[in-house]
Amino acid sequence: MNMNKLEPLYIYTYGYRVEETGLCQLEMRMFFGKDTNGKILMSPVAVQPDRSPFMRERLEVMYEGENLEEILTQVKQIQLNEKTFKIIFVKTNDLAPEEELDFEEQRSIERALGEYIEAEASMRQPDFLFGIITIGGRWYFGNYISSKAIWLNHMKKPRNYSIALSTRVARAVANIAVPEPTGVNAIDPCCGIGTVLVEALSMGINIVGRDINHFVVRGTRENLVHFNLQADVVCGDISEVTEHYDTTIIDMPYNHFSHTTPEAQLSLLRHTRRIADKAVIVTVGEIDDLIKIAGLTIQDRCTTRKGNFVRQIIVCT
Repeated sequence: MNMNKLEPLYIYTYGYRVEETGLCQLEMRMFFGKDTNGKILMSPVAVQPDRSPFMRERLEVMYEGENLEEILTQVKQIQLNEKTFKIIFVKTNDLAPEEELDFEEQRSIERALGEYIEAEASMRQPDFLFGIITIGGRWYFGNYISSKAIWLNHMKKPRNYSIALSTRVARAVANIAVPEPTGVNAIDPCCGIGTVLVEALSMGINIVGRDINHFVVRGTRENLVHFNLQADVVCGDISEVTEHYDTTIIDMPYNHFSHTTPEAQLSLLRHTRRIADKAVIVTVGEIDDLIKIAGLTIQDRCTTRKGNFVRQIIVCT
């Protein structure tokens, strides 16, 4: 439902830790072509909030106004045809601390809006869920969706590696690699235990996996079966890949956990360029020179930190 809007507008709210700021902003740029230092982003681009590990909720704007009175006038237009509804005051906003509305004021606004809608309210199982938010001195009302944080369920895998990407990072990396899944074919040729594969597949991304370690591949397949996900996962080197993909995700072998040489890393990057148009490279080492020698061009990047452990996420073409 998006009434009287010539162009769609969506409002997203975010929650992330300080050390995740760069990763969240890179995901924003891939989704929306822009980022923000705040916890609110407005865009005409529709993204399901369940996709991002950082999105909390989304408001699809139906009405906007300079004040609440303008919103009240507009919600009279809503026709729900005997369906029920609920209104949620979105707590994330840009009000100054001294302007923040307390719990009772928020509930009062919800009740006032509800009185102008000719339908029955339902607090438990409404047919329609609406939200109200204030940003930049204006008020916005519309269809509300809260993130279900599906990725939390993927933390309990049958097979895990201590050095694998965290579920949150893996989900963000999958989004950075494939912000719009329609018609996109992706590959994770160094998939390890399948952390990225699980996140990508759960979001409807068409992706295949590969790893040179057959014990690891066995664990990857077990993880996919555990979550009722399906994908081709083969044991083999990236040099054996003959198909071409739109996107590849490369989690580079970690220098302090492997004996990978710069020559081997360069070979991996050259094959990355050969098999895909776009690459998202995850690395703990400085490999900018190798990326350039391999013929790849860095388009965007960020770092994400867990304690003293820093990873770089580099987007290349």
